[in-house]
This record gives sequence, structure tokens and C-alpha cells, in this order.
Amino acid sequence: MSEHAEKVSRCCPSASRSGTAPAARQAVAAGASREAPPARLVPIKGGATTTGTNTPVLRHDGESPIRRHRLPPYRIDPYAVTNAWFKRFVETTGYRTDAERFGWSLVFHTFVPEGIQVQRVVDTPWWLKVFGADWAHPFGPQSSIEGLENHPVTHVSWEDAVAFAEWAGGRLPTEAEWEHAARGGLPRATFPWGETEPTDKTPLCNIWQGRFPHDNTLADSYFGTAPVDSFAPNSFGLHNMAGNVWEWCADPFRIRSVGARARQANHAAAVENMKLLKGGSYLCHKSYCYRYRIQARTGASADSSTGHMGFRLVF
Repeated sequence: MSEHAEKVSRCCPSASRSGTAPAARQAVAAGASREAPPARLVPIKGGATTTGTNTPVLRHDGESPIRRHRLPPYRIDPYAVTNAWFKRFVETTGYRTDAERFGWSLVFHTFVPEGIQVQRVVDTPWWLKVFGADWAHPFGPQSSIEGLENHPVTHVSWEDAVAFAEWAGGRLPTEAEWEHAARGGLPRATFPWGETEPTDKTPLCNIWQGRFPHDNTLADSYFGTAPVDSFAPNSFGLHNMAGNVWEWCADPFRIRSVGARARQANHAAAVENMKLLKGGSYLCHKSYCYRYRIQARTGASADSSTGHMGFRLVF
């Protein structure tokens, strides 16, 4: 593996909590009131579509080859799930996230104040295991989501996203649904807006500008997450299908190859129960994590939670 490939392979740490055993996972109570689907949903016609590419940038992620699919019609939220909506879910159901149950989540180093208990992630030392970090306390136990109500919820695991989707009457998108919607009708587009490459001087989405992981010029005006309706939508009216937060999908994370390396990676992914994420985040940069392309992908264990993972729903 090249040095670049080795570096980018670690942009989205899997915060697997294997080996720890909190109380059994909490299901959403059968009697809890359910949400009606939001009126803003965007209808997608479905039909023949593709995922992946035959010219992969990060081959070891399983970007290739092109795979063909046929989708039924579906509806997708133009926005990622917000802190405000997730708060309503928690207040209605009493649900506790994996980060709350395990007592910690991963926070990017620049958000962590001095003097709180942390542990560094060995391969990615800019990620800190912060005790007391969760969706309502995204930077540690003394922080809050005040002023971030319209930002995407973070520190939610795949398991948390599935529980929320059940309550909201929706589900997580498949990779095929996600890519089809992200292209906005542009065949095999690289980005939701087309082929124009974001740069440090002309950011077109919420990604890192400058030298990762220490110097961010804030050319896009955001150091962390941005409001879910920020930046121009794609042709389908969907916001932030590139950058801002990684978005959980329904699929397990697998690499479609018969090579020995892929078999080994897929075995490890199955053991860790890794799920697929799409879209990249505010921490992506072409020099380090060039995964804000539509065909890009990564995976993390289903109980992982970090400050740059969120989700959106389909119905």
C-alpha cells in the first residue's frame, strides 16, 4: 500500500467497543409515539442505476468496479438528521445512544478542552476517546448542542441510526440509493454538483481547507459541522451529500473482489460488524481523505460513534 493510501485508510476510525459490556441494548418502546414522515421528502423515481467506478482513487476501499442496480421509487430527506430532531426522538422514547451507554465517544483533538479525561487513538492521534462525549455533549461532558440545533447530529452509531429510523417511520438508505440520489441525475458524476473539484480557496462543501490535521484556514467558514441546509443543493434538492458528516447506510461494509487482500479485509469487517458510510466529512481533504467523492466509501463497526458521523433517512 502506498504512503498516501495508508494515510487515507485511517480517516474514519472504527470505535468498536468490543470487550466492554454495558447493559443490554435498549429497544425503542413498543408504545412510544412515532413520527409522521416529514413533508419535505424528495421523491426519487428509481430505475436503473450504478454504484462505484472503474477508475478508483482508493481501490482498497472497494470503489471498483461499477455495479449495476435497479431501484424501486423511494423518498429521501434533503437534510441529514439534525440535533433538534434527534433530541425529540430521545425525549419521546427515552432512548440512550451507544455513546451514552458505553460512556465515551471519539472527538477530534481541536474540539477537546484542557483538563478532561481522554485517551488517544493509536493510529490516528488526532482522535481522542473522550469520556462523557455523546450526541448532546459533542465535545465532552461540559459541552452542549445549544446553537447547533440545525446541525447534523453526531456521536450516533449505526445501531442508534436504525433505532431512530424505526421511530421516524423510515430507514437508512442502501449504497445504491445513496449514490443515485447524490448524483442528482448526473450520470456517474464525481461530486453532487458535477466534476468541479473543491479547492482550499473555493470550497464547494464543508471539508478541510489547509494542512490536515492542525491548520484549517476556514475558507468555508466552518471549523466543524455546518447547518444541514448550508451549501447549494444538488439537482434533486439534496444538501451536503459531500462533506459535513459521514452518513451511515444500511449495507454492511464489504469490498467486491475475489483477491486475497479483499477476502482478508471482508473477514475482518464481518468480525467487527462493520457498516458502510458515504459522503465524507468536514475533516476530509484531498491530501489525506479524498472520500467526499460520490463513489468513495468507508466502514466502521456498528457501535462506533465519532464527532463526524451522522445519517439521513429514506422512506
